[in-house]
Amino acid sequence: MSNPELTPDEIKQADHNRRRSKLLATLFVIPLLLFIFVTFVAPIGTMLYRSFYHPTVYELIPNTLDALDDWSEDGGELPPNPTLNTFAVELKSLFEERLSGKLAEEINRALPGSSSLIKSTARQVSRADTAELEISGAALLFDTNSKWQQIELWQAIKKAGSVFTADYYLTALDLERDPSGEIVQRGTQIYLDLYWKSLKIAFYITLLTALIGFPLAWYLANAPTRVANTLMIFVLLPFWTSLLVRTTSWIALLQTNGVVNSTLQSLHIISEPLEMMYTQFATVIAMTHILLPFMILPLYSVMKGIDPSYFRAALSLGAKPIPAFIRIYLPMTVPGFSAGALLVFIISIGYYITPALVGGTEGQMISNLIAFHMQSSNNWELAAALGSLLLLLITLLYWLYDRLVGISNLKLG
Repeated sequence: MSNPELTPDEIKQADHNRRRSKLLATLFVIPLLLFIFVTFVAPIGTMLYRSFYHPTVYELIPNTLDALDDWSEDGGELPPNPTLNTFAVELKSLFEERLSGKLAEEINRALPGSSSLIKSTARQVSRADTAELEISGAALLFDTNSKWQQIELWQAIKKAGSVFTADYYLTALDLERDPSGEIVQRGTQIYLDLYWKSLKIAFYITLLTALIGFPLAWYLANAPTRVANTLMIFVLLPFWTSLLVRTTSWIALLQTNGVVNSTLQSLHIISEPLEMMYTQFATVIAMTHILLPFMILPLYSVMKGIDPSYFRAALSLGAKPIPAFIRIYLPMTVPGFSAGALLVFIISIGYYITPALVGGTEGQMISNLIAFHMQSSNNWELAAALGSLLLLLITLLYWLYDRLVGISNLKLG
C-alpha cells in the first residue's frame, strides 16, 4: 500500500526509482546471461543438434538422394538407370570440386570398404562428358567396377544421405541396424565398455581423494591458524601450476626408467622395472593428485564450521573417542564430503588430457574417444552422440545424488 502522507508526485517518483533500479539490475545481469549462453548453452545445444543432424551427404549429392526416395530398398532391384546417371553426373562434379573424397569418407562409414571404390570411380567419370553421363552414366559405373551392381552399396548411400538420423546414438550404444532394419547388437563392443570403465576410474579417483583428503582436511580445520594457513598454501599450490606440467611430472615418476622404478631397484625391492605408465593405475594416480584439492576444500570448509564442543561433550559423557568420532563428528561432515565427491566425480569422468598422456590404451576414458572423433576422424556427429550420452549419464547421476543427499543440504561454511 502507498503511504498516505506521500504526495502524488512523490509516489510517482518512488515508482520511477523502483523501475530504474530494476532496469539497472537487468543491465548488470545481461552480460552474465550472454556469457552463459555463448560458453555453455550454445555449445551444448549445438552438440545435441549435431548428434542427429547430418546433412553432409545430402549437400554433396542432393539430386541422387531425391531420386533414391522413390526407390524401394526391399525390392531386390538396383535403382533405375536415370538415378544412376544422376549419381554419375554429381560424382563428376564432386571430383572437379575436390569433394569426392569427402563423399567417399561419409559412405565408407555406412559401408566399410567403399571409400576406394568411390574415389577410383570419380577419377573415371571425370574423363567423360557430362552429356554422355546423363545418358549412359549407369553403364560407365558398371564398367568401372562391378561393385556398383550390389544393392548393399546403394542402400548404404541412401542411408548415409538421411539428414536426420539416430544411427550415431545406436553406434554410441554399440548397436546397429541389420539389413531388415531391426536394431541388433554390434559384434564389437567398444563404447559401452568404455563408459563403464570411465565410471569405475572416476569412482576410484573419488574414493582415493576422500581417503587422502579427509584426514588432511580434519588436521587443517583443527590445527593452529599459522600452521593451517601454511599448509593451505600447499593445498592450493597445484592451482598455480600448469596441468601439463603436473601430468608430465607423473610421466617422469612412473615411466620404466623413472624415479619410482629407479628408487625401488636401488633399494633392491624389485629386480625389474614395474610397468606403471600407460595403464589404468597411472591414470588413477595422476588424476587423484590433480583433483585432490577439490575434495579437501569443501571438507575443510565444513569442518571449520563444526563446533568442537560437540565432540568434547560426547567424550565427557563417557563415549569412546572412535565411536564418538563416527557417531557425532563424521555425520556433520557429510555435506562437505558430498560436495567434494560430486566435484571430483563429475570433473574426473570428463577429463581427457591426463588419461591421454599417462593412461595409454588401458587407461583411456570415454572423453578420449570423443576427442579422437572430433580431432582425428572428423566424425563430429558420433562425437556429439557420445558427448550427449555422457551428459545424460552425468545428469542422471546428479539427479540420483540430489534424491539421496539433497543439494539443499550442502551448507558449506
